[in-house]
Order: sequence, then C-alpha cells, then structure tokens
Amino acid sequence: MEMLNVVILASHNAKKTRELRQLLEPLAIGVRSLADFPGAEPPEETGSTFAGNARIKAAYALELSGLPALADDSGLEVDALDGAPGVHSARFAGPDADDAGNNLLLLEKLAGLPPERRGARFVSAVTVMLPGGVEKTFVGETRGRMLDSPRGGNGFGYDPLFLSDDLGLTFAEAGEADKNRVSHRGRAMREFVEWAGKVRSRKSYTFRLM
Repeated sequence: MEMLNVVILASHNAKKTRELRQLLEPLAIGVRSLADFPGAEPPEETGSTFAGNARIKAAYALELSGLPALADDSGLEVDALDGAPGVHSARFAGPDADDAGNNLLLLEKLAGLPPERRGARFVSAVTVMLPGGVEKTFVGETRGRMLDSPRGGNGFGYDPLFLSDDLGLTFAEAGEADKNRVSHRGRAMREFVEWAGKVRSRKSYTFRLM
C-alpha cells in the first residue's frame, strides 16, 4: 500500500529537524526541511498565537514543495511575565537574537524572584497540511519553572533554564528520549502520529520527492 512517507518541515533548525525525525520514527515518515531547498526562506511569523504561526509556515512549505507540510511553532510562557516571551520566544532579545541572548534577557527579567514565582510552561502547536486541502493542528504543553542559572548541555533555546515538573531535570540535562516523552513538542507530535496512522490506514498518498 502506498503511504504518506515524507513530509517537509517548515524550518531550517537542524536540532528541531533531528528531534522531529526521532518522534516520527514509529511511522517511518521521512523528514525533509527548508534546508533541502536552496534559497527557501521561512515566511514572516505574523500570527498572534502559536497555532497561527504554525499555519503560516505550513502553508508556505506546502506551496514551496508540493509535499505534505509540517510546521511547529512553540515557545515559552512565563507566569510572572504575563505569558511572555510567548510567540516572540525566538526573538525575545531582538530580531537577531540567539539562544544565549534570549536566555540572558530572561534571567534579567526574573532576577530576584523566588522559585514559587518562576512557574512557566512550554507550548507547541504542530500544523500539518496535505495536498488537497487536509489540515490539522495539534497542541501540546508541559509545565515547569525557570531557574536562575543554566544547567545541562543538551537541547536548545530555553532548555537549560527550564526545570521540568515531570523530570525534575532541566530539558538540557535530560536525555533526548526522556525529553521527547514529556515535552510540549513531543506531546503534540504524538497526537499527530496517532492521527497520521489513522489517515494512512484509510487512504493512500503518493508524493513526488523533489
């Protein structure tokens, strides 16, 4: 039976691509990314929600490639900052910010706050768009609190500062399997994997690899 066997991830982020490849292993779905399409630049993320931005990126990747498109938009919402940085997580310290700059600004804004006021959650919205108009969005979240100094050398983004309620470790201290088991993106992706399995059992999709 012909199957939905490849998706394009609407991202250049190599670490995110690797993470999603691992999460999709149960369905043997191959993952390509915008890095496989020279000159492809992700669209401006003008949405006011994670789901809105995921949809913008998925639509761009589908139009670019003709392949089933998968887009994740995720970020950190800190209780004491009224949900900031939120959809601006990747650009918290400015349009050219990197992980170190974003983390430094977050530490500055939380300076002096006791642990009980450092609650936060990671949120992920994963949108899939298939040729022909099928579209679904899956949302996952995970709670924890922000530390006052980084711990661990794994992961990316705010992982070194986020102490997971589920693991008792920062996401940067956790192994990939443990992080994926409880992470916001892992939870959203498991919902996608369950849905994709049902879709593939009902209907065949064949796509041209470019």
